[in-house]
Amino acid sequence: MEFFRIRRSIPFMRHALVLNLISLITFLAAVFFIATRGFHLSIEFTGGTVMEVHYQQASQLEEVRNAVSSLGYTDFQVQNFGTSRDVMIRLPTREGETSAVQSEAVMGALQASSPDVELRRVEFVGPQVGRELVENGLMALLVVIVGIMVYLGFRFEWKFAVAGVVANLHDVVIILGFFAFFQWEFSLSVLAGVLAVLGYSVNESVVIMDRIRENFRKQRKTSVREVIDSAITQTISRTVITHGSTQMMVLSMFFFGGPTLHNFSLALTIGIWFGIYSSVFVAASIAMWLGVKREDLVKAPKKDDPSAEIA
Repeated sequence: MEFFRIRRSIPFMRHALVLNLISLITFLAAVFFIATRGFHLSIEFTGGTVMEVHYQQASQLEEVRNAVSSLGYTDFQVQNFGTSRDVMIRLPTREGETSAVQSEAVMGALQASSPDVELRRVEFVGPQVGRELVENGLMALLVVIVGIMVYLGFRFEWKFAVAGVVANLHDVVIILGFFAFFQWEFSLSVLAGVLAVLGYSVNESVVIMDRIRENFRKQRKTSVREVIDSAITQTISRTVITHGSTQMMVLSMFFFGGPTLHNFSLALTIGIWFGIYSSVFVAASIAMWLGVKREDLVKAPKKDDPSAEIA
């Protein structure tokens, strides 16, 4: 399915050097902000108090947030779990206050607006759990990257595998750089978004690599640069349809999903746009500079065995 078809190839690779220099500068800036500013980690990583409360009727999350905010909390999470009448509240630790003191203060604020609210559970989550989450998240990220590299290496060729992994790392580091620079809260949902972007971005790279391989078979007298330009041009319509529909869904989560999905959809939005950019200008150009050629992707036909002819 195509919305439109471009008849003439767009010379994307003509500007590859300039655009990759911009990418390199952006990548290094992201690394700098990650190293110097760090992340504003959520209480899932730093530890805190977890409360579960129950309402007799469907809870109004905005009222719950206002009640918690009235106590001076700024970094907290409120979300439904199980049913619309059950609410989970995550509070950061406060110096000189125990989980019991925090929960009593919050319950007092909640009961002032809704007397029917009941406290079901209070639990303190220590920072050790947060460290384990960080380690497991980094391990999951490493496993995904290695898996992508192995997949691309088997399906295509090592030059495309290296180009694809560099492009994917480019996207991940830039997403993390945004969160470090603006000090947006980094939670488990954001980590899930980063992992989702890895798979999403590599899919775009695979589509372009597949088309490059097909064009090598069809366009035998065309240069490598022209083959790559042609492949990217031919996939533009597909890119608009796929990423446009995905972005509409992500924007609906961003505007209507509430605070719980806000940063998750924000990470996906950054990843979608940089995923398109990196698949076209980073992955394709790196593969070109590594010297990918027709013989790498199109196997030459096997010659008949001379001994068989003699027999």
